[in-house]
Amino acid sequence: MTDHPRPSGRPEPGELADYAQVDVDLVPGDDAVTALLDLKQRTLDLFASFTEATAAIPYAPGKWSAKQVLGHLADDERIFAYRALCLARGDASPLPGFDENAYAAAANSDRLSLPELREDYVAVRNASVTLFRGLDPEAWRRSGTVNGYSATPRGLAFHIAGHELHHHRVLRERYLPVVGQEPAPPSPDDRRPNLP
Repeated sequence: MTDHPRPSGRPEPGELADYAQVDVDLVPGDDAVTALLDLKQRTLDLFASFTEATAAIPYAPGKWSAKQVLGHLADDERIFAYRALCLARGDASPLPGFDENAYAAAANSDRLSLPELREDYVAVRNASVTLFRGLDPEAWRRSGTVNGYSATPRGLAFHIAGHELHHHRVLRERYLPVVGQEPAPPSPDDRRPNLP
């Protein structure tokens, strides 16, 4: 059941990048807004497992800290929501890709506190939800080119959710054990085999 009158439906082939399909398959239900609202609290709960000190520890040399992951989730969502906005409004201009590692390095998320990063994440999520709630069925399905692939706002919204679930899994399996936390039990949405 959705809490708004225009549910998105699930994306079909050709509405998102092929590489994202495995993560999108983990998103439950058939409405992007409902999935994003559910994930907001789950993400906040997961990051509550970290202290200020443990959130700055990468699970291995050269990997991001949990703080950088949270900053990355917000930045990635900003970009995907902007792409969705462009497509929903009928902008036919091809949209470029971005280098997530360069963005994470420039963001300096480790210098921010966990409360600041959580506040930023919540602000971004709330903005995405209000954007997506306003889309009608035609806008959800408007297609365009994003980073060389065909996408729709619906596909991009589900991509945000799938990407977030991917990072939930990595945090539980790789970060929490390193900082002395037991891995949280898998979510029912985590059906993929172990990470490579």
